[in-house]
Amino acid sequence: MERKTAWDIICEYVQSDSLRKHMLAVEIAMRAYARHYGEDEDSWGLVGLLHDFDWEIHPTLEQHPMHGAPILRERGLSEEDIRTILSHGPLAANDRTTMRDKALFAVDELTGLITAAALVRPSKNVRDVEVQSIRKKWKDKAFARGVNREDVENGAAALGVDLWEFHIPLVLRAMQDQAAILGLDGSLAG
Repeated sequence: MERKTAWDIICEYVQSDSLRKHMLAVEIAMRAYARHYGEDEDSWGLVGLLHDFDWEIHPTLEQHPMHGAPILRERGLSEEDIRTILSHGPLAANDRTTMRDKALFAVDELTGLITAAALVRPSKNVRDVEVQSIRKKWKDKAFARGVNREDVENGAAALGVDLWEFHIPLVLRAMQDQAAILGLDGSLAG
């Protein structure tokens, strides 16, 4: 599937700007991991971009992402891409078999934490966020309460990478490099 086709699906099913930006952040993080592993950035990015396309129409963990799979099949997404998207759900831990599956799970929640860390800064600029500031926010369970920190830890462990020395810095740098696309370039400040 072409990226433009994937974006058209998102525009059809996702009205929330913040959800669209989350999906873009996951795409960006997946591309960074693909580069790290020497894999196909377009393939990895595509599943990151599409992974939550059905959240607004299937907003429960019992429905999402399973009920979105038939829509993606109809639109021509490959079975392997659909399988990876299905594997990112919290009920699908045993289905995460490839590095791409594991990376999707690992970056999903983390991008939300990084976004929240950027948005609480006066500058609203992700380029002003440092790993150390994320570590401080990590300990505050009230901060970004919806982010499942255990999933982030388990995702890094499944990839075999250190959470603080590799995983968080890689995803943070990737998001910083694409700050404008994510609306985290300071344009929301003031």
